[in-house]
Amino acid sequence: MVSRWELDSTAARGTFLVTPYKAIYVLPFVWTSNPNEQPHSGNPSPEYIPPAKVDYDVVEMKFQLSFKTKILQGFLWGHADLWVAYTQISHWQIYNSELSRPFREINYEPEVILNFPVKFNVFGFKTRMIGVSFDHESNGKSYPNTRSWNRVIMMTGFERKNWNIYIRPWYVVPESKGDNPDISNYIGNADVNIIYSKNRSVLTFIGSHNFSFNGKMRGSSTFSWAYPIKGNLRGYLQVSHGYGNSLIDYNHDQTTVGVGVSLIEWQ
Repeated sequence: MVSRWELDSTAARGTFLVTPYKAIYVLPFVWTSNPNEQPHSGNPSPEYIPPAKVDYDVVEMKFQLSFKTKILQGFLWGHADLWVAYTQISHWQIYNSELSRPFREINYEPEVILNFPVKFNVFGFKTRMIGVSFDHESNGKSYPNTRSWNRVIMMTGFERKNWNIYIRPWYVVPESKGDNPDISNYIGNADVNIIYSKNRSVLTFIGSHNFSFNGKMRGSSTFSWAYPIKGNLRGYLQVSHGYGNSLIDYNHDQTTVGVGVSLIEWQ
């Protein structure tokens, strides 16, 4: 974590150097238990009337690109760094020749992150960083399938031996929820990212929850396992369950299993 976020003077590498952010992977085969063939929004406006059902395949391709760069180092009296980041996740119906192999969904996520290095212990873990970011995510589509939201995300990073943990509660900007006003009810209000590294393998769990205890508890969980193949190339297994596998699926419950390769893990 110290190296990835350049949290002390020995790890600092200056500004405008492109470095990894979240995982970078390619999954040629992703199976879903429940294809979202007629997406719908919680917005009752006529512009969001669901289109006709589309016959999607249960197997598609998925890949994620993610990087960041520091644009200000040691400002705010030498105590903070300012980063910009970008993540893109693509879901490609590459095996669906009947539909001319379309990209079913692409999510674009630019982010501005203000990060503060810290050093104190909590329950045996070392707290390494506290940050806040402004995050925009959208799928770039028109009505009725447009989806987007803006969030202010708090982030705290902990580490202990082979463990890295990120906790991220967020606030959704109300004006940004027009496409999907009930998105927090499904995807949640916070997530936790738990990363365990051992013998060059990396195990990751990401879970989100809406913290609703009135009988409508929802969220998602994603487990991944990266194992070395050759050099920096790793085999990659990803299993997810719940809501929000993509923005168009924010209110759609499904289980997915994907197999492929990764180049970078979120650590």
